[in-house]
Amino acid sequence: MREAAFAKQNKDKWLRFENVLRNNMQTNPDELSALYIEITDHLSYARTFYPKSNTLHYLNGLSVLAHQKIYKTKRESRTRFITFFTKEFPLFFSQYHKQLLIAFCTFLLFSIVGAYSAASDGNFVRLILGDGYVNMTLDNIEKGDPMAVYKEMGELNMFLGITINNIQVALYAFVYGLFLSLGTLFILMRNAVMLGSFQYFFHDQGLLWESVRTIWIHGTIEISVIIIAGCAGLVLGNSILFPGTYTRLQSFIRGAKDGLKIMLSTVPFFIIAGFLEGFVTRHTEMPDWLAILIIGGSLYLILYYYIFYPIKLKKRNERIHSI
Repeated sequence: MREAAFAKQNKDKWLRFENVLRNNMQTNPDELSALYIEITDHLSYARTFYPKSNTLHYLNGLSVLAHQKIYKTKRESRTRFITFFTKEFPLFFSQYHKQLLIAFCTFLLFSIVGAYSAASDGNFVRLILGDGYVNMTLDNIEKGDPMAVYKEMGELNMFLGITINNIQVALYAFVYGLFLSLGTLFILMRNAVMLGSFQYFFHDQGLLWESVRTIWIHGTIEISVIIIAGCAGLVLGNSILFPGTYTRLQSFIRGAKDGLKIMLSTVPFFIIAGFLEGFVTRHTEMPDWLAILIIGGSLYLILYYYIFYPIKLKKRNERIHSI
């Protein structure tokens, strides 16, 4: 749709919304919220198809003007929590797939670097993982139970400890985005090198498959969500570096809010990963087919929720606005 036709089709709605905001007219909060959602949809559409246009500048200003008033008056629905995860967040996240790809590629690259370094230097694994962990694992291998580390703590204590630790790592990946995204990339790099050297260590012991079928039961979601937290950190850092049509302060506030939304979406997945590590991974006697089923199901869940479903909602939304 051409910009002129788009503006003509929606200008009455925009003017009505602007009139409500500028003149402090009393209106139903739910109706005002519905208008705001539609305006932000139009803003997203304009940002995609009419970059640097007057329409984009107008809708951007209108959106900024509306935000404070909306969230002062809107009464949240009891189903808001559910709709955030099922509709609002996936559509919102579709605009940040580029940052997700950067986070993933960074993690993959340094995982390879970690494995290569471990293969090139026999002391590298000890440097990264520590002598205590390496010696303990070698001792477990001699005893015939290389994954015994996952059985040492009680299920509940391990679940709570691992979940809290993983959320802490994710928060570091997000907050370090304040250092112009470089801090986030460092956190991703550090964890990726650790993972790469860790997997090579088991490969060197002839236990690569044993480690993969065990560790990735929980690691599929755990590592994926750390990468997604890295995406949130890049959103935060890039909002400082690339403010676009916003002032730098407006861009930073927007980036911080968007990053926090991404972080909020990861909490249920960290709980799932912690549950799997605390209660399921310890059962190393499970058959291969069951381990593969859990790993495959976990991977599909992550890919569907963060990639496939957002793309589907975005295409549906674009079709609606193109009519």
